[in-house]
Amino acid sequence: MIDKFPLWAVIVALGAGSFLLRFVFIGWVGNRSLPAWLLRHLRYTAVAVLPALIAPLVLWPPATDGAIDAPRLASALAATVVAWITRSVIGAVLAGASVLYLGLWLAG
Repeated sequence: MIDKFPLWAVIVALGAGSFLLRFVFIGWVGNRSLPAWLLRHLRYTAVAVLPALIAPLVLWPPATDGAIDAPRLASALAATVVAWITRSVIGAVLAGASVLYLGLWLAG
């Protein structure tokens, strides 16, 4: 069991760090206009972060102890195709989830 002081010190430090990180963008930059080059780069943040979060779960899924399986690959492919065709995040999520659950049900 961890002592109370180190636990609360970590909680307070993480809270202060989170506050400062948000304050930089909201408090300091808040009403100012950002340069065009920065706005152009910020547009691709979600496009870079989401695949980085999802790829390990498809290629090395913890549910199968890191073995690649067909239902997860099929759901990733379905989500990618639906996202590419419809340009809809919700559609891609629903297609991927549907194919994943169907594939897991069929696989047993």
